[in-house]
Amino acid sequence: MSENKGVNIKNEKQADTAPTPQNTPIFTAPLPTAAAVSSETADALATQNPALLSMLQGRLGSLIGAPSGYIDSLPKAVRERVDGLRCLQQQHTDIDKKLHLEIFELEKKYSELYAPLYARRTEIVQGAAEPTDAEKEEGAKIAEAEKEDAEVESGITEAPEDGEDAEEATGIPEFWLTALRNHPQLAELITDRDEGAIKFLRDIRLVYLSDKPGFKLEFEFAENPYFSNSVLSKTYVYEQSDVAGDLEFGSAQGTEIDWKPENDLSVTVETKKQRHKT
Repeated sequence: MSENKGVNIKNEKQADTAPTPQNTPIFTAPLPTAAAVSSETADALATQNPALLSMLQGRLGSLIGAPSGYIDSLPKAVRERVDGLRCLQQQHTDIDKKLHLEIFELEKKYSELYAPLYARRTEIVQGAAEPTDAEKEEGAKIAEAEKEDAEVESGITEAPEDGEDAEEATGIPEFWLTALRNHPQLAELITDRDEGAIKFLRDIRLVYLSDKPGFKLEFEFAENPYFSNSVLSKTYVYEQSDVAGDLEFGSAQGTEIDWKPENDLSVTVETKKQRHKT
């Protein structure tokens, strides 16, 4: 056995920027990054003229972090005008800081409006309640409208006959596994081994922090053969950028998973084939 280090879900500290929960896009635009373009250019130069690439890399490396001298070369009156622009830019940044904090507070306000909908969803998914006739009727209309759109697959095209297990099913079985498996950004992260544990996922909740910018994700699980925790959580704390005022990822703290030895998904088993000796 060898322990799979993977990603440390307990503590993280890095300089990556992170969007707030509500403004995270599901689909990301396929735009080339500067790093990708630079990489392609470097590959082309390396193939066509390795010596030129080496020379350029050496010169560019010496310029990183060094002042260009352009500002100092300007007349005094022009330099003072540039200083005036610096002052205006700082005032702009101060306003940006307030903007990002107010947007975050607005997200928290609207999360309270979503809360009753999420609570109702949980009741139906877990089988604690059935949808009302009005909810079923409205949902059927939405599904029918979506089916008319050729680009959207929604609803049931052919109603299957109810089997013997239909009455025994509680709520919506494997709801969260299905939802995560169909999420554009999460589907590729879920392995076949993960599915066994995710089948026991009962609810996912987002809770905003009250004392600092940040939020906590709570994953509630039914009793399962993988770990003894009933709730796994991860808390994300933001730090505000002094440059642009954005809320950036600061740190994260996750629950320590109490794995059951026979089904510890953080451990991988490597099987090595022995060669037959002749």
